[in-house]
Amino acid sequence: MARECALQSLYYADSAKDSQQNTIAQYAAGFKKELGDCFPFCEELVNGTTEHLKEIDKIVSAYAKNWTISRMSAVDRSILRMATYEMVFSPQKTPVPAIIDEAIELAKKYSTENSSKFINGLLDQLKKERK
Repeated sequence: MARECALQSLYYADSAKDSQQNTIAQYAAGFKKELGDCFPFCEELVNGTTEHLKEIDKIVSAYAKNWTISRMSAVDRSILRMATYEMVFSPQKTPVPAIIDEAIELAKKYSTENSSKFINGLLDQLKKERK
C-alpha cells in the first residue's frame, strides 16, 4: 500500500510538471493517516526518488532500448523511477526480486497490459548488470 501511495505521489508530480520536493511531500502527506505505520516507507520512496531523479532518469534511459523517458507513460515512468531508486539507492532494505515483483504488480494494476512486461524486462536487465 505504501508503494501505491508513493506511486500516486510521483505520478501527481510528474503530471503536474512540479518536481519541487515540498509540493510532492505535501501530496504524499495526505496518505499519512491511511498508511499509519507504513507512511515512513512511502515518504522514503517519494523523497528518495525525487532527490535522485536526474541520476535515476539516466539509469532508466540507459536500459530503455528505443525509448526515451519522455515517451513513456507517466505511470510507467513513475513505477520505473521508484523501483530504480529502491534497487540502486536503497537495495539493503528490500530484496531486489521483491522490488521487481511489486513494480510489475503496480504496472498490472495501474497501467496497460504490456507495461508489466516492459517494466519487468527493464528492471531485470538492471538487476543483472548491478550484481
